[in-house]
Amino acid sequence: MADRDWPGCASSLKGVILDLCGVLYESGEGDGVAIPGSIDAVKKLKTSDLQLRFCTNETQATREKFVAKLQRLGFGISVSEVFPPAPAAIAVLKRRRLRPHLLVHDGLVPEFDGVDKSNPNCVVIGDAAEHFTYQNLNEAFRVLVGLENPVLFSLGQGRYYKETDGLKLDVGVYMKALEYACDLKAEVIGKPSPTFFQSVLDDMQLQPHEVLMIGDDLLNDVGGAQQCGMKGVQVRTGKYRPSDERHPTVTADGTVDDLAQAVDMILSQRGQ
Repeated sequence: MADRDWPGCASSLKGVILDLCGVLYESGEGDGVAIPGSIDAVKKLKTSDLQLRFCTNETQATREKFVAKLQRLGFGISVSEVFPPAPAAIAVLKRRRLRPHLLVHDGLVPEFDGVDKSNPNCVVIGDAAEHFTYQNLNEAFRVLVGLENPVLFSLGQGRYYKETDGLKLDVGVYMKALEYACDLKAEVIGKPSPTFFQSVLDDMQLQPHEVLMIGDDLLNDVGGAQQCGMKGVQVRTGKYRPSDERHPTVTADGTVDDLAQAVDMILSQRGQ
């Protein structure tokens, strides 16, 4: 159906999900910097008739501190609108009565205060940044290899992300190292996990075909959304690379210069 194609599909949308880093802002020293036009773009979506949520693999701070940073950058975003991996991981740990060894950023540790971490029977890794040392990775390896049934949770599987001073290795690189060393498959909590995307759709009370995902990561944002039945649009900001538009397995439903352009196209299709 022609009206399902980008940007024609925008006319029948009921909701939009936005990635954060690389779409709204670039991370870096201090709070980072807002991408030009993104603050106004979020305002336009919030005053439209569309539901709006934010789906991120951010794992360097608690959700409250992360949202406070976004607010300082000028975004009118509330905690309840933001879906990061850590709260979802905690729910899984408690449901399965697992006690994690954490290899995460210091800023995320308080998120796990209510979780029993004694005598670990699983490992949780997030974007630990400079804490991804040989010693820390080896400690996580020893926990896993010492378990009869090792369980590794990864808060995302990104390969890299962009900060103001350039590209940085992401958690997926270290997840793969532990998978290889321990001969196991990690359970990914975060994008592109279908369960993670579905939790956002459930909160919106919408069906996948009614929602559009906009992100800078072709595989985790766009590809993950498409696997769930959503449309996926990629912005040419953040970690975007020109080669993304020639990727052999994932093709975005649309590619735009930035969030501002995407929002203008969406609202134009809706006569707003």
